[in-house]
Amino acid sequence: MKRNAPTLTARSKTACGMNYKPKEQIADIDTADVNNDLAVVEYVEEICKFYKLVENESRVHDYMDSQPEINEKMRAILVDWLIQVHHKFELLTETLYLTINIVDRYLAVKTTSRRELQLLGISSMLIASRYEEIWAPEVNDFVCISDRAYTNEQVLRMEKCILGELESNLTVPTLYMFLVRFIKASLPDSDASISRLIYEPYKMENMVYFLAELGMMNYATVMHCPSMIAASAVYAARCTLKKAPVWSETLKVHTGFSELLLM
Repeated sequence: MKRNAPTLTARSKTACGMNYKPKEQIADIDTADVNNDLAVVEYVEEICKFYKLVENESRVHDYMDSQPEINEKMRAILVDWLIQVHHKFELLTETLYLTINIVDRYLAVKTTSRRELQLLGISSMLIASRYEEIWAPEVNDFVCISDRAYTNEQVLRMEKCILGELESNLTVPTLYMFLVRFIKASLPDSDASISRLIYEPYKMENMVYFLAELGMMNYATVMHCPSMIAASAVYAARCTLKKAPVWSETLKVHTGFSELLLM
């Protein structure tokens, strides 16, 4: 009987659903960047925690009811057009997300006419470009891209108005800041081949950004905090690309969201 004791114990545990399952390891997503000074691995966790702490301070509330001449469809058309302008000028990804952030924050505090909506868009991108880009497009570039619907003076006046309403507060946690971190936490499958390990990260990254841009066009996402939208874009991308597990402990720790909450 002594020889069979371990077997009986194992069977008893199995019958009771008590089989031991090793806890999933939390991956160190910054290991590869230890020697990269630009990655600031010593501070990146604290920076991300700070962004999550303050993101609600600049979060936009439901403002569409206070805009008598603008509706959700018009906003979606504007965002779609701004994405095309961003691509045309070959601007940084950060610039696009800050542009949309500025547009929504301005609309949340200032009534804007339908005629001025495109003007708001190009002026917001002008401000975001000056904030993020090394070589920002000039005022006349935005006037030309809008088919000269506005003058240089109108763009500059709108720029001044935007900065006044937002109190020149442009250092805010945008969706992009969380996307970069959460994509990094979305590691490739452990059983992937070498060729897939090279290709999959780009496939995942492109899918996440695609979904995030679609999300920006949808007014309903405006009311959610940027970190949740970013995590949801990563979750949707992993579902689309059939990743297993869809949501890992590493993603849960770094995003702060459970799979149930994101669903």
